[in-house]
Amino acid sequence: MFFLSTIGSVIILILDILAIISVIGSAESSLSKLVWVLVILFLPVIGLILWWVIGPRARTGSI
Repeated sequence: MFFLSTIGSVIILILDILAIISVIGSAESSLSKLVWVLVILFLPVIGLILWWVIGPRARTGSI
């Protein structure tokens, strides 16, 4: 059981890092980038989902 929770935590950590890299590389304003990074850091799973659902790439329709 510990092994599975560790794997899940590592996967979430990797996805959060990728999301933060995506935020930094986006065309958003600096303040908006800061807010997104903070949301992802303080709410890892929810922030990650929000970034993918309502982030700038979601608005343009690209994947």
